[in-house]
Amino acid sequence: MLAAQDRIFTNLYGAEDWRLAAAMARGAWSGTKDIVARGHDAIIEQVKSSGLRGRSGGGFPTGMKWSFMPKDTTDRPSYLVINADESEPGTCKDRDIMRHDPQLLIEGAFLAAFAIRAHACYIYVRGEFVCERDHLRAAVDEACDAKLIGKNNVHGWDCEIFVHHGAGAYICGEETALLESLEGKKGLPRLRPPYPANVGLYGCPTTVNNVETIAVVPEILRRGADWFSSLGRPNNTGTKIFCISGHVNTPCNVEEEMGIPLKELIEKHAGGVRGGWDNLLAVIPGGASFPMIARPDCDRVLMDFDSLKSVGVSANPGAVIVMDKTTDVIRASARLAKFYMHESCGQCTPCREGTGWLYRVLDRLAKGEGEARDIDLLVEVSSQIGGHTICGLGDAASGPILGLVKNFRHVIEERIGVRSLPKVA
Repeated sequence: MLAAQDRIFTNLYGAEDWRLAAAMARGAWSGTKDIVARGHDAIIEQVKSSGLRGRSGGGFPTGMKWSFMPKDTTDRPSYLVINADESEPGTCKDRDIMRHDPQLLIEGAFLAAFAIRAHACYIYVRGEFVCERDHLRAAVDEACDAKLIGKNNVHGWDCEIFVHHGAGAYICGEETALLESLEGKKGLPRLRPPYPANVGLYGCPTTVNNVETIAVVPEILRRGADWFSSLGRPNNTGTKIFCISGHVNTPCNVEEEMGIPLKELIEKHAGGVRGGWDNLLAVIPGGASFPMIARPDCDRVLMDFDSLKSVGVSANPGAVIVMDKTTDVIRASARLAKFYMHESCGQCTPCREGTGWLYRVLDRLAKGEGEARDIDLLVEVSSQIGGHTICGLGDAASGPILGLVKNFRHVIEERIGVRSLPKVA
Protein backbone atom coordinates (compact mmCIF):
# COMPACT_ATOMS: atom_id res chain seq x y z
CA MET A 1 0.00 0.00 0.00
CA LEU A 2 1.07 3.57 -0.63
CA ALA A 3 3.14 5.05 2.20
CA ALA A 4 1.58 8.04 3.96
CA GLN A 5 4.53 10.30 3.11
CA ASP A 6 4.03 9.63 -0.60
CA ARG A 7 0.43 10.76 -0.71
CA ILE A 8 -0.25 13.88 -2.75
CA PHE A 9 -3.92 14.40 -1.87
CA THR A 10 -3.66 14.68 1.89
CA ASN A 11 -7.11 16.23 2.30
CA LEU A 12 -8.99 13.98 -0.10
CA TYR A 13 -11.71 13.26 2.47
CA GLY A 14 -12.15 16.84 3.66
CA ALA A 15 -11.01 16.20 7.23
CA GLU A 16 -9.22 19.57 7.24
CA ASP A 17 -10.11 23.04 6.01
CA TRP A 18 -9.97 23.59 2.24
CA ARG A 19 -9.08 27.29 2.34
CA LEU A 20 -5.73 28.86 1.47
CA ALA A 21 -4.16 29.07 4.92
CA ALA A 22 -4.82 25.40 5.68
CA ALA A 23 -3.66 24.36 2.21
CA MET A 24 -0.39 26.25 2.65
CA ALA A 25 0.11 24.57 6.03
CA ARG A 26 -0.16 21.24 4.18
CA GLY A 27 2.55 22.35 1.73
CA ALA A 28 0.72 24.05 -1.12
CA TRP A 29 2.53 27.00 -2.78
CA SER A 30 5.80 25.99 -1.10
CA GLY A 31 8.81 26.95 -3.22
CA THR A 32 6.69 27.84 -6.23
CA LYS A 33 8.82 30.87 -7.12
CA ASP A 34 11.95 28.71 -7.16
CA ILE A 35 10.21 26.24 -9.47
CA VAL A 36 9.29 29.06 -11.86
CA ALA A 37 12.91 30.20 -11.82
CA ARG A 38 13.93 26.91 -13.48
CA GLY A 39 12.30 28.04 -16.72
CA HIS A 40 9.62 26.78 -19.07
CA ASP A 41 11.57 24.01 -20.77
CA ALA A 42 13.10 22.65 -17.55
CA ILE A 43 9.64 22.16 -16.04
CA ILE A 44 8.39 20.34 -19.13
CA GLU A 45 11.46 18.09 -19.12
CA GLN A 46 10.93 17.24 -15.45
CA VAL A 47 7.29 16.33 -16.05
CA LYS A 48 8.44 14.17 -18.97
CA SER A 49 11.05 12.44 -16.77
CA SER A 50 8.44 11.72 -14.10
CA GLY A 51 6.48 9.55 -16.54
CA LEU A 52 3.21 11.33 -15.68
CA ARG A 53 0.43 10.24 -18.02
CA GLY A 54 -2.95 11.90 -18.31
CA ARG A 55 -5.25 10.82 -15.50
CA SER A 56 -8.26 10.70 -17.78
CA GLY A 57 -8.91 8.98 -21.10
CA GLY A 58 -6.09 7.16 -22.84
CA GLY A 59 -3.20 8.24 -20.60
CA PHE A 60 -1.16 10.35 -23.04
CA PRO A 61 2.23 11.47 -21.60
CA THR A 62 1.66 14.90 -20.05
CA GLY A 63 5.10 16.38 -20.62
CA MET A 64 5.03 15.39 -24.28
CA LYS A 65 1.61 17.00 -24.67
CA TRP A 66 2.94 20.24 -23.21
CA SER A 67 5.94 20.16 -25.53
CA PHE A 68 3.62 20.36 -28.56
CA MET A 69 2.76 23.95 -27.65
CA PRO A 70 4.58 26.61 -29.71
CA LYS A 71 7.37 28.51 -27.98
CA ASP A 72 6.84 31.69 -29.97
CA THR A 73 3.60 33.24 -28.74
CA THR A 74 4.03 36.75 -30.13
CA ASP A 75 1.35 36.37 -32.82
CA ARG A 76 -1.25 34.43 -30.81
CA PRO A 77 -1.77 33.85 -27.08
CA SER A 78 -1.60 30.34 -25.61
CA TYR A 79 -4.23 28.92 -23.28
CA LEU A 80 -4.46 26.21 -20.65
CA VAL A 81 -7.88 24.59 -20.30
CA ILE A 82 -8.62 22.22 -17.43
CA ASN A 83 -11.33 19.66 -18.00
CA ALA A 84 -13.38 19.47 -14.81
CA ASP A 85 -16.48 18.19 -16.59
CA GLU A 86 -16.42 14.90 -14.70
CA SER A 87 -19.53 13.14 -15.97
CA GLU A 88 -18.34 9.61 -16.73
CA PRO A 89 -20.57 7.20 -14.74
CA GLY A 90 -18.53 5.71 -11.91
CA THR A 91 -15.97 8.54 -11.78
CA CYS A 92 -16.02 10.85 -8.77
CA LYS A 93 -12.42 11.89 -8.03
CA ASP A 94 -12.07 15.37 -9.51
CA ARG A 95 -15.00 16.73 -7.53
CA ASP A 96 -13.26 15.78 -4.27
CA ILE A 97 -10.08 17.57 -5.35
CA MET A 98 -12.04 20.74 -6.15
CA ARG A 99 -14.17 20.50 -3.03
CA HIS A 100 -11.54 19.58 -0.44
CA ASP A 101 -8.16 20.77 -1.77
CA PRO A 102 -8.71 23.31 -4.59
CA GLN A 103 -5.35 25.04 -4.04
CA LEU A 104 -3.56 21.95 -5.36
CA LEU A 105 -5.40 22.43 -8.64
CA ILE A 106 -4.84 26.20 -8.73
CA GLU A 107 -1.11 25.91 -8.05
CA GLY A 108 -0.84 23.15 -10.64
CA ALA A 109 -2.73 25.31 -13.14
CA PHE A 110 -0.33 28.20 -12.55
CA LEU A 111 2.76 26.02 -13.05
CA ALA A 112 1.34 24.25 -16.11
CA ALA A 113 0.35 27.60 -17.64
CA PHE A 114 3.88 28.89 -17.04
CA ALA A 115 5.39 25.76 -18.62
CA ILE A 116 3.37 26.17 -21.85
CA ARG A 117 3.79 29.98 -21.84
CA ALA A 118 0.11 30.73 -21.23
CA HIS A 119 -1.14 33.77 -19.34
CA ALA A 120 -4.74 32.56 -19.04
CA CYS A 121 -6.26 29.34 -17.73
CA TYR A 122 -9.89 28.26 -17.91
CA ILE A 123 -11.30 25.59 -15.60
CA TYR A 124 -14.44 24.13 -17.18
CA VAL A 125 -16.53 22.73 -14.31
CA ARG A 126 -19.42 20.32 -14.84
CA GLY A 127 -22.71 22.15 -14.72
CA GLU A 128 -24.10 20.00 -11.90
CA PHE A 129 -21.12 20.72 -9.61
CA VAL A 130 -22.37 23.59 -7.44
CA CYS A 131 -20.43 23.14 -4.19
CA GLU A 132 -17.26 22.33 -6.11
CA ARG A 133 -17.60 25.40 -8.31
CA ASP A 134 -18.21 27.65 -5.30
CA HIS A 135 -15.15 26.30 -3.47
CA LEU A 136 -13.01 26.67 -6.57
CA ARG A 137 -14.08 30.26 -7.21
CA ALA A 138 -13.46 31.18 -3.58
CA ALA A 139 -10.04 29.52 -3.74
CA VAL A 140 -9.14 31.45 -6.92
CA ASP A 141 -10.17 34.70 -5.22
CA GLU A 142 -8.01 33.86 -2.18
CA ALA A 143 -5.02 33.09 -4.38
CA CYS A 144 -5.52 36.37 -6.28
CA ASP A 145 -5.79 38.38 -3.07
CA ALA A 146 -2.57 36.77 -1.82
CA LYS A 147 -0.87 37.69 -5.14
CA LEU A 148 -0.13 34.04 -5.89
CA ILE A 149 -1.84 34.28 -9.28
CA GLY A 150 -3.16 37.07 -11.46
CA LYS A 151 -1.29 40.08 -12.77
CA ASN A 152 1.88 41.24 -11.00
CA ASN A 153 1.92 38.21 -8.71
CA VAL A 154 4.82 37.28 -6.44
CA HIS A 155 6.06 34.55 -8.80
CA GLY A 156 6.79 36.86 -11.72
CA TRP A 157 4.50 35.25 -14.34
CA ASP A 158 1.14 36.87 -15.01
CA CYS A 159 -1.53 34.18 -15.05
CA GLU A 160 -5.25 34.69 -14.65
CA ILE A 161 -7.46 31.70 -13.82
CA PHE A 162 -11.14 31.67 -14.72
CA VAL A 163 -13.77 29.20 -13.50
CA HIS A 164 -16.37 28.48 -16.17
CA HIS A 165 -19.77 26.90 -15.48
CA GLY A 166 -20.24 23.93 -17.82
CA ALA A 167 -23.24 23.15 -20.01
CA GLY A 168 -24.40 20.04 -18.16
CA ALA A 169 -23.78 17.69 -21.10
CA TYR A 170 -21.66 14.54 -21.09
CA ILE A 171 -20.31 15.32 -24.54
CA CYS A 172 -18.66 18.47 -23.20
CA GLY A 173 -16.15 16.22 -21.43
CA GLU A 174 -14.64 15.61 -24.89
CA GLU A 175 -11.88 18.20 -25.23
CA THR A 176 -12.92 19.80 -28.51
CA ALA A 177 -16.62 19.90 -27.56
CA LEU A 178 -15.49 21.51 -24.31
CA LEU A 179 -13.63 24.18 -26.29
CA GLU A 180 -16.73 24.84 -28.41
CA SER A 181 -18.85 25.22 -25.26
CA LEU A 182 -16.23 27.45 -23.66
CA GLU A 183 -16.49 29.74 -26.70
CA GLY A 184 -20.25 29.98 -26.17
CA LYS A 185 -21.27 27.58 -28.91
CA LYS A 186 -23.16 24.30 -28.84
CA GLY A 187 -20.96 21.54 -27.43
CA LEU A 188 -20.20 19.61 -30.62
CA PRO A 189 -16.84 17.84 -31.10
CA ARG A 190 -14.52 19.22 -33.78
CA LEU A 191 -12.91 17.33 -36.60
CA ARG A 192 -9.19 16.76 -36.08
CA PRO A 193 -6.68 17.80 -37.36
CA PRO A 194 -6.06 20.58 -36.56
CA TYR A 195 -5.40 19.64 -32.95
CA PRO A 196 -5.88 21.99 -29.99
CA ALA A 197 -2.11 22.51 -29.58
CA ASN A 198 -2.24 24.34 -32.91
CA VAL A 199 -5.84 25.55 -33.20
CA GLY A 200 -7.66 25.36 -29.89
CA LEU A 201 -9.58 27.92 -27.84
CA TYR A 202 -10.43 30.99 -29.98
CA GLY A 203 -8.22 29.50 -32.71
CA CYS A 204 -5.12 29.75 -30.51
CA PRO A 205 -2.67 27.10 -29.21
CA THR A 206 -4.31 25.30 -26.29
CA THR A 207 -3.49 22.45 -23.95
CA VAL A 208 -6.40 20.58 -22.36
CA ASN A 209 -5.66 18.52 -19.24
CA ASN A 210 -7.69 16.71 -16.60
CA VAL A 211 -8.03 18.02 -13.02
CA GLU A 212 -6.03 15.23 -11.37
CA THR A 213 -3.27 15.48 -13.98
CA ILE A 214 -2.73 19.16 -13.20
CA ALA A 215 -3.15 18.78 -9.43
CA VAL A 216 -0.19 16.37 -9.07
CA VAL A 217 2.24 18.61 -10.99
CA PRO A 218 3.35 20.83 -8.04
CA GLU A 219 4.40 17.84 -5.91
CA ILE A 220 6.31 16.32 -8.83
CA LEU A 221 8.22 19.57 -9.28
CA ARG A 222 8.81 19.94 -5.52
CA ARG A 223 9.90 16.37 -4.78
CA GLY A 224 11.48 15.58 -8.13
CA ALA A 225 10.77 13.37 -11.10
CA ASP A 226 12.73 10.45 -9.59
CA TRP A 227 10.42 10.34 -6.59
CA PHE A 228 7.29 10.16 -8.74
CA SER A 229 8.73 7.66 -11.20
CA SER A 230 9.77 5.38 -8.31
CA LEU A 231 6.09 4.82 -7.53
CA GLY A 232 4.02 2.40 -9.60
CA ARG A 233 5.46 0.41 -12.50
CA PRO A 234 7.55 1.34 -15.56
CA ASN A 235 5.48 3.38 -18.03
CA ASN A 236 2.74 3.48 -15.37
CA THR A 237 4.32 5.67 -12.73
CA GLY A 238 3.05 7.64 -9.78
CA THR A 239 -0.08 7.61 -7.71
CA LYS A 240 -3.71 7.58 -8.81
CA ILE A 241 -7.07 8.31 -7.22
CA PHE A 242 -9.31 5.27 -7.64
CA CYS A 243 -13.10 5.57 -7.36
CA ILE A 244 -14.55 2.31 -6.08
CA SER A 245 -18.32 1.94 -6.24
CA GLY A 246 -21.00 -0.68 -6.73
CA HIS A 247 -21.35 -3.88 -4.70
CA VAL A 248 -18.60 -3.27 -2.15
CA ASN A 249 -18.96 -2.84 1.58
CA THR A 250 -17.38 0.61 1.80
CA PRO A 251 -17.42 2.56 -1.49
CA CYS A 252 -14.68 5.16 -1.51
CA ASN A 253 -12.12 7.28 -3.30
CA VAL A 254 -8.56 6.33 -2.44
CA GLU A 255 -5.10 7.39 -3.59
CA GLU A 256 -2.85 4.44 -4.34
CA GLU A 257 0.15 3.51 -6.45
CA MET A 258 -0.42 2.72 -10.09
CA GLY A 259 -0.21 -1.01 -10.67
CA ILE A 260 -1.90 -2.11 -7.45
CA PRO A 261 -3.75 -5.43 -8.00
CA LEU A 262 -7.48 -4.93 -8.50
CA LYS A 263 -8.28 -7.53 -5.83
CA GLU A 264 -6.06 -5.79 -3.27
CA LEU A 265 -7.57 -2.40 -4.12
CA ILE A 266 -11.10 -3.66 -3.53
CA GLU A 267 -10.42 -5.76 -0.45
CA LYS A 268 -8.09 -3.40 1.44
CA HIS A 269 -9.77 -0.09 0.68
CA ALA A 270 -13.43 -0.84 -0.13
CA GLY A 271 -14.06 -3.51 2.48
CA GLY A 272 -14.25 -6.27 -0.11
CA VAL A 273 -17.06 -7.41 -2.37
CA ARG A 274 -20.49 -7.65 -0.80
CA GLY A 275 -20.82 -11.32 0.19
CA GLY A 276 -17.10 -12.03 -0.26
CA TRP A 277 -14.75 -12.27 -3.22
CA ASP A 278 -16.40 -15.51 -4.40
CA ASN A 279 -19.60 -13.50 -4.92
CA LEU A 280 -17.89 -11.29 -7.52
CA LEU A 281 -19.35 -11.45 -11.02
CA ALA A 282 -17.67 -8.64 -12.98
CA VAL A 283 -15.90 -5.30 -12.70
CA ILE A 284 -15.81 -2.28 -14.98
CA PRO A 285 -12.26 -1.10 -14.21
CA GLY A 286 -12.02 2.15 -16.15
CA GLY A 287 -15.38 3.90 -16.08
CA ALA A 288 -18.70 3.02 -17.66
CA SER A 289 -17.50 3.62 -21.22
CA PHE A 290 -15.18 0.61 -21.17
CA PRO A 291 -15.76 -3.16 -21.24
CA MET A 292 -16.51 -5.08 -18.06
CA ILE A 293 -14.14 -7.90 -17.18
CA ALA A 294 -15.14 -11.24 -15.69
CA ARG A 295 -13.98 -12.81 -12.42
CA PRO A 296 -10.90 -14.69 -13.80
CA ASP A 297 -9.42 -11.43 -15.09
CA CYS A 298 -10.31 -9.63 -11.87
CA ASP A 299 -8.16 -12.11 -9.94
CA ARG A 300 -4.97 -11.17 -11.75
CA VAL A 301 -5.22 -7.74 -13.39
CA LEU A 302 -3.18 -4.79 -12.13
CA MET A 303 -4.64 -1.30 -12.09
CA ASP A 304 -2.55 0.48 -14.69
CA PHE A 305 -2.76 1.27 -18.39
CA ASP A 306 -0.66 -1.60 -19.71
CA SER A 307 -2.10 -4.36 -17.53
CA LEU A 308 -5.67 -3.36 -18.39
CA LYS A 309 -4.80 -3.47 -22.09
CA SER A 310 -3.83 -7.12 -21.63
CA VAL A 311 -7.46 -7.92 -20.73
CA GLY A 312 -8.93 -5.80 -23.52
CA VAL A 313 -9.52 -2.55 -21.63
CA SER A 314 -7.56 0.42 -22.99
CA ALA A 315 -8.77 2.77 -20.29
CA ASN A 316 -7.61 5.08 -17.58
CA PRO A 317 -7.66 2.82 -14.49
CA GLY A 318 -9.67 5.11 -12.26
CA ALA A 319 -13.34 4.25 -11.92
CA VAL A 320 -13.92 0.76 -10.53
CA ILE A 321 -17.55 -0.38 -10.68
CA VAL A 322 -18.02 -3.69 -8.89
CA MET A 323 -20.88 -6.08 -9.72
CA ASP A 324 -21.73 -9.10 -7.60
CA LYS A 325 -23.70 -12.17 -8.67
CA THR A 326 -27.04 -10.47 -8.07
CA THR A 327 -26.33 -8.22 -11.06
CA ASP A 328 -28.26 -8.63 -14.28
CA VAL A 329 -25.36 -7.82 -16.60
CA ILE A 330 -27.63 -7.54 -19.66
CA ARG A 331 -29.89 -5.04 -17.94
CA ALA A 332 -26.86 -3.13 -16.62
CA SER A 333 -25.43 -2.91 -20.14
CA ALA A 334 -28.79 -1.77 -21.48
CA ARG A 335 -28.88 0.97 -18.88
CA LEU A 336 -25.45 2.20 -19.96
CA ALA A 337 -26.52 2.03 -23.61
CA LYS A 338 -29.53 4.20 -22.79
CA PHE A 339 -27.22 6.76 -21.16
CA TYR A 340 -25.02 7.03 -24.25
CA MET A 341 -28.06 7.19 -26.51
CA HIS A 342 -29.32 10.13 -24.46
CA GLU A 343 -25.94 11.91 -24.37
CA SER A 344 -25.06 11.56 -28.05
CA CYS A 345 -24.82 15.01 -29.65
CA GLY A 346 -26.27 13.60 -32.87
CA GLN A 347 -23.55 15.04 -35.10
CA CYS A 348 -22.36 11.67 -36.48
CA THR A 349 -24.78 9.22 -38.09
CA PRO A 350 -23.21 6.02 -36.65
CA CYS A 351 -23.54 7.39 -33.12
CA ARG A 352 -26.88 9.18 -33.58
CA GLU A 353 -28.60 6.15 -35.09
CA GLY A 354 -26.48 3.34 -33.67
CA THR A 355 -26.69 4.16 -29.96
CA GLY A 356 -30.47 4.02 -30.04
CA TRP A 357 -30.39 0.77 -31.97
CA LEU A 358 -27.98 -0.79 -29.46
CA TYR A 359 -30.18 0.23 -26.54
CA ARG A 360 -33.37 -1.17 -28.09
CA VAL A 361 -31.76 -4.52 -28.92
CA LEU A 362 -30.20 -4.83 -25.46
CA ASP A 363 -33.49 -3.93 -23.82
CA ARG A 364 -35.18 -6.66 -25.85
CA LEU A 365 -32.50 -9.19 -24.91
CA ALA A 366 -32.77 -8.24 -21.24
CA LYS A 367 -36.48 -9.10 -21.40
CA GLY A 368 -35.67 -12.46 -23.02
CA GLU A 369 -37.41 -11.44 -26.23
CA GLY A 370 -34.39 -11.33 -28.53
CA GLU A 371 -33.22 -13.74 -31.18
CA ALA A 372 -29.94 -15.61 -31.45
CA ARG A 373 -28.80 -13.49 -34.40
CA ASP A 374 -29.12 -10.34 -32.26
CA ILE A 375 -25.97 -11.26 -30.36
CA ASP A 376 -23.70 -11.22 -33.40
CA LEU A 377 -25.55 -8.20 -34.74
CA LEU A 378 -24.69 -6.36 -31.51
CA VAL A 379 -21.00 -7.07 -32.10
CA GLU A 380 -21.17 -6.11 -35.78
CA VAL A 381 -22.99 -2.82 -35.21
CA SER A 382 -20.82 -1.94 -32.19
CA SER A 383 -17.74 -2.42 -34.36
CA GLN A 384 -19.24 -0.18 -37.03
CA ILE A 385 -19.91 2.58 -34.50
CA GLY A 386 -16.59 2.47 -32.64
CA GLY A 387 -13.83 4.27 -34.50
CA HIS A 388 -16.22 5.81 -37.03
CA THR A 389 -17.27 8.98 -35.22
CA ILE A 390 -15.67 12.40 -34.76
CA CYS A 391 -15.17 11.89 -31.02
CA GLY A 392 -14.93 8.89 -28.72
CA LEU A 393 -18.59 8.66 -27.70
CA GLY A 394 -19.16 5.99 -30.34
CA ASP A 395 -16.37 3.92 -28.78
CA ALA A 396 -17.81 4.61 -25.33
CA ALA A 397 -21.23 3.31 -26.36
CA SER A 398 -19.87 0.18 -28.04
CA GLY A 399 -17.18 -0.76 -25.48
CA PRO A 400 -19.47 -2.07 -22.71
CA ILE A 401 -21.45 -4.13 -25.24
CA LEU A 402 -18.36 -5.76 -26.72
CA GLY A 403 -17.26 -6.65 -23.18
CA LEU A 404 -20.70 -8.07 -22.39
CA VAL A 405 -20.72 -10.37 -25.42
CA LYS A 406 -17.09 -11.42 -24.94
CA ASN A 407 -17.43 -12.36 -21.27
CA PHE A 408 -21.13 -13.08 -20.78
CA ARG A 409 -22.44 -14.39 -24.08
CA HIS A 410 -23.68 -17.50 -22.28
CA VAL A 411 -25.86 -15.32 -20.04
CA ILE A 412 -27.53 -13.73 -23.07
CA GLU A 413 -28.06 -17.14 -24.69
CA GLU A 414 -29.64 -18.54 -21.54
CA ARG A 415 -31.94 -15.51 -21.32
CA ILE A 416 -33.30 -15.98 -24.83
CA GLY A 417 -33.23 -19.78 -24.65
CA VAL A 418 -30.59 -20.62 -27.26
CA ARG A 419 -27.16 -22.18 -27.30
CA SER A 420 -24.24 -21.47 -29.60
CA LEU A 421 -23.61 -23.99 -32.33
CA PRO A 422 -20.29 -25.78 -31.95
CA LYS A 423 -17.55 -24.13 -33.99
CA VAL A 424 -16.26 -26.03 -37.01
CA ALA A 425 -12.54 -26.81 -36.68
